[in-house]
Amino acid sequence: MPSSFASLVDSFLKEEYDDSPTLASSLGLTEYDERLDDVSEPAIRSRIDADNAWLGRFRSVADDGLSAAERIDRDLLVSVLRGRQITQPLEMWRRQPATYLNPGLNGVFSLFLHRLRPERELAEAAAARLAQVPRNIADGIANLDLLRTPRVYLERAVGQARAAAKYARELVPAEVKEPAAKQRLLEAGAKAASAFEEFAAFLDQRKADAKGDYAVGEETYSALLREKEMLPFGTRELREKGREQWDLLSVEANRIAKEIDGGTWQETCERLNKIHAPTPEGMRQEYEEWTEKARAFLRNTGLVTLPKGEMCTVEPSPPFQRPILAVASYNRPPAFKDTLHGHFFVPFPPDGTPPEEVQKRLEGNCSAGIPTTAVHEAYPGHHWHLVMAKLNPSPVRRVYGTPYFNEGWGLYAERVMREQGFFTDPKHLLYQYEATIFRAARIVVDTSLHMNEMTFDDAVKHMVEKGNLTEPNARAEVGRYCSWPTQASSYLTGMLEIIDIRTRWLAKRGASDRPALRAFHDALPGAGMLPTSLAEKAIAS
Repeated sequence: MPSSFASLVDSFLKEEYDDSPTLASSLGLTEYDERLDDVSEPAIRSRIDADNAWLGRFRSVADDGLSAAERIDRDLLVSVLRGRQITQPLEMWRRQPATYLNPGLNGVFSLFLHRLRPERELAEAAAARLAQVPRNIADGIANLDLLRTPRVYLERAVGQARAAAKYARELVPAEVKEPAAKQRLLEAGAKAASAFEEFAAFLDQRKADAKGDYAVGEETYSALLREKEMLPFGTRELREKGREQWDLLSVEANRIAKEIDGGTWQETCERLNKIHAPTPEGMRQEYEEWTEKARAFLRNTGLVTLPKGEMCTVEPSPPFQRPILAVASYNRPPAFKDTLHGHFFVPFPPDGTPPEEVQKRLEGNCSAGIPTTAVHEAYPGHHWHLVMAKLNPSPVRRVYGTPYFNEGWGLYAERVMREQGFFTDPKHLLYQYEATIFRAARIVVDTSLHMNEMTFDDAVKHMVEKGNLTEPNARAEVGRYCSWPTQASSYLTGMLEIIDIRTRWLAKRGASDRPALRAFHDALPGAGMLPTSLAEKAIAS
């Protein structure tokens, strides 16, 4: 018989899936595939009330009667719900146009990405979701207060909406072969595409109204760090950590750069950036090659356990993501389906990008930097971590997590592969340091943007000069920081926390050789995607 806490969790999760069928589908719960999230004002307000009520219920669950694992699950749910509560006053549903694009896009894309049902059923589900896109767009037009919308939110959404129209009209029908299914998708896709185009036109016509502030403020940012991420510091302390790390890492990067060609790390990277694949497909092939090299290194060294049946394919990024994402990304296997197949997306430029800008974007994925990114996204980074997390028996930990662990682990993966000798070429080693320096620059920019102590253009300049980004990539990056406060700071912050956990864990066991590292690596990611303080508790025994 399930415990009372398990029953409470089951009720909460059922409500979460009903509120967000697209989340449920991404987790492999196919019974939700025909539905799309309700983003009307009444539904959003009801969801806010429910979140606050659930937060109170989970906070009232005492330790007595809970197992150690259940206490961690409870604390994870409290952190998730408190994070939502902290951001409620921002009313992002009135300010962020992407709120009304993402359900339809991700909801259809995940169906064909994982293909958990026969093609005919997938086509029916996708058509049903596409048919609901006009309702989401109408809700967006009704709900948005463009006077409170930051210009950067609006511009990103216009590009995404236009890419979404092409995706719905042309690319979704191409996912199926059966003529009747294809025809149904053509019809539903055409209606969805018209709605996306209507939304783009609406936003474009109202550009002059978009005068909102993207900065969430120091108080909100610090509350997210302390109460959602359970970290012992606030915004300004975090910014100082970023500055200190940038200085420390730059010293070592300059030493390596001097060995390569006598320059500073920025000068050497600027030269090496020019050496890249001539085309996006050539770039994808380089990523694929290095992904397999990283996996082979893990297999040969025994640095981690590779679960039987895991697989990571390297693919072009989804078309609707290309206008807003200039870096690699990863999509994990569905949490509740028997598959360990993950997808590593490499950053293709949007359709219609001028040739000179395509080359600039390729500079951001130069040949010397690709090994580090492959490690971060795949082995033993996100893919390996999220496969291990999927094996955790707790449904809470399969669903919820934080970028402060996920992205912290990705950067830790780079570091441990450096420590263990994977990067043998000085150029590759330099770019591992450069990747970490980039994350230090991100901390400075993200905290400064959201304290209103740096403008958008200042942030772009900082990322070009301090983060080794080309200007187009820097603009895409800074746009993301404005839209997702605290996420950009998660990489290096989380990595430093994981290093501290590792130091304490290995010292307690009196060993730091590869078998000890393997035990640590298997234990920590296997505990889930937890805030780092909870992750340490989970492996304390």
